[in-house]
Amino acid sequence: MELALDAVEARHPAARPGHAPALRGLTLRLGAGEAAAVIGPSGAGKTTLLHVAAAALPPSGGTLALGGQAPWALSPRALRALRGQLFLAPQVPPLPPRQRVVTAVLAARLPSLGLARSLRSLFYPDDIPGAWAALERFDLGDKLFERVDRLSGGERQRVGLARALLSPASLWLVDEPLSALDPTRAAQAVSALVDGARERGATLLATLHQVDVALAHFPRIIGLRDGALAFDLPAAQVTPERLRALYAQHEHELLGAPPVAEAPAATAAPAVMHCR
Repeated sequence: MELALDAVEARHPAARPGHAPALRGLTLRLGAGEAAAVIGPSGAGKTTLLHVAAAALPPSGGTLALGGQAPWALSPRALRALRGQLFLAPQVPPLPPRQRVVTAVLAARLPSLGLARSLRSLFYPDDIPGAWAALERFDLGDKLFERVDRLSGGERQRVGLARALLSPASLWLVDEPLSALDPTRAAQAVSALVDGARERGATLLATLHQVDVALAHFPRIIGLRDGALAFDLPAAQVTPERLRALYAQHEHELLGAPPVAEAPAATAAPAVMHCR
């Protein structure tokens, strides 16, 4: 699915009046089947971009087109049908805690099922081999029948990504999928995600804090800062100088380290009084 934003402005629903927009005049295009990573410091507008692209947040200015359609000009029924072609994976996957992993993964297919099959699938999973194959690509095949609330945070994140492989969507929008993963698992998960999108011919747009992972696995890198486009380049052209400019005053995020806390001011030793 093609994605096109033209001079888009967007505000967070909870933003106070007069607050700067989260996206400022953003123009961006992804062709069908492209894969791109969005990087930038905290507060750059990365998550807002995904919510706009998912037709979950209407732009306050500019235009959005998904597969050549303007979602906010569609009827409610047509908008629901369009959203069925989108897969939005938030940083914390919305997985019911008491549900089995197999059911949670197969739920990605619900937009393409009728009501009767959707209800039946909640109690009688109809493609256990397909669910296992999707999970196995994220090294989670042995968790097929575990309950979600017995998984670690990193395992839940990978279950959320495995859902994309079973989704009928042609546009995958993935928000910070690696926050709970160690470097080895992060590289494996991104590789499985990028490969899965390519095999399906799906368009993939992912936000990442891990700049090294983005550069290693995505052919196209989009840099956002203060809601505006800083650069849109092939990964090979994203130089250290560009990265330092993008993360100026946020160097700890570029280096993957927590911010250095300011040392507390020295205090005088308390006076000790001796009574005789």
